[in-house]
Amino acid sequence: MIYVFLADGFEETEALTTVDILRRGKLDVQTVAVGTNDKMVTSAHKITVLADIHESELTFENLRGMVLPGGMPGTTNLGVSLIVNECVNYCVKNNYVIGAICAAPSVLGQIGVLKGKKATCFPGFENQLEGAELTGDFSVTDGLVVTGKGMGATIPFALDLLKLFKDKETANTVFESLQCPYSYD
Repeated sequence: MIYVFLADGFEETEALTTVDILRRGKLDVQTVAVGTNDKMVTSAHKITVLADIHESELTFENLRGMVLPGGMPGTTNLGVSLIVNECVNYCVKNNYVIGAICAAPSVLGQIGVLKGKKATCFPGFENQLEGAELTGDFSVTDGLVVTGKGMGATIPFALDLLKLFKDKETANTVFESLQCPYSYD
């Protein structure tokens, strides 16, 4: 299972487009409500969504990877979440894929996951990517970590995740079905 964590203040395009693209690639993905009393989570732009599960329902046994969308104060809320921090550490320990976009790479930076890795983030958060080699690219893959720059980079970010979770052929097939006006490879 791939968990996409949603905390109040999350960036909806980064979260939901990533879920959509991964599901188009036939991956098992669940959204997880973090820091709420139920499964309802409100985005940075006041769009309320019903997550698939609440953080109390998350299990590590079937965890295969995770994604942290940005947005404010969503990123801050993810950063203080015990379950998010536990999942990041679990993924690192077990060599599972981790994705973070926009401000959310700062969560990985604070945990130390980005030390010695190439990464990108939303401008202004670079100083929170401790030890990372900053590229400024829209999407960066280094090993099993994918970082994205912001909402406009969501499609290449999600496709890069799909490449890691599945393969390049699946990512290219999904990309072609999106009818995007730019190239991806």
